[in-house]
Amino acid sequence: MFRISLLIISVLMSFQLLAANTKGQYIQPNNLSPKVRIETSMGNVIIQLDRYRAKITVDNFLGYVTRGQYDKTLVHRVEEGYLIQAGGFMTNYQEIEPDTPIFNESGNGLKNKEATIAMAKQLSDAHSATSQFFINLNDNSNLDPGVSWGYAVFGEVIEGYDILEAISQVEVGYSEQLGYPTVPKKMITINRVVILDEDKA
Repeated sequence: MFRISLLIISVLMSFQLLAANTKGQYIQPNNLSPKVRIETSMGNVIIQLDRYRAKITVDNFLGYVTRGQYDKTLVHRVEEGYLIQAGGFMTNYQEIEPDTPIFNESGNGLKNKEATIAMAKQLSDAHSATSQFFINLNDNSNLDPGVSWGYAVFGEVIEGYDILEAISQVEVGYSEQLGYPTVPKKMITINRVVILDEDKA
């Protein structure tokens, strides 16, 4: 009986470890257009990802999603008519534990048009994207690649854009905790991000 109990515990721990280390390439691996629902404190947004053109980026994003790392995080940058950024900080202002930075896929042909989602990166390092992402509120061609690397687009909003428009109009200001100038004065949170079933997507 003791051995059986130990076996059950070992199996459960193995499943927990697998979940903790799940990589996005194992999430609906044959689906080139997986969909996620971002559930914010102001409403839900559904995004269709483009694994065909941005496989590395989509798999990276889905890894964070399936491990629950976007749950209870902040929308920490809002610039009306430009973009909304999230995926970097928890509601206690601590940073998300990042994976290894990924290759910049900004040359995939997808443009930073209104309602597209793209990865944030450091200005000085093209291949520095980890967890942070942004949604374009305009056609931001200045973020596309030109003589230098751009910001990799990996999907688009297909439902709930009105929620994003509402978020874009909230009052923002400087945050002492984050040191950023355009943080919503009233906290806006991502409650969770859900991967939609293929047959329901």
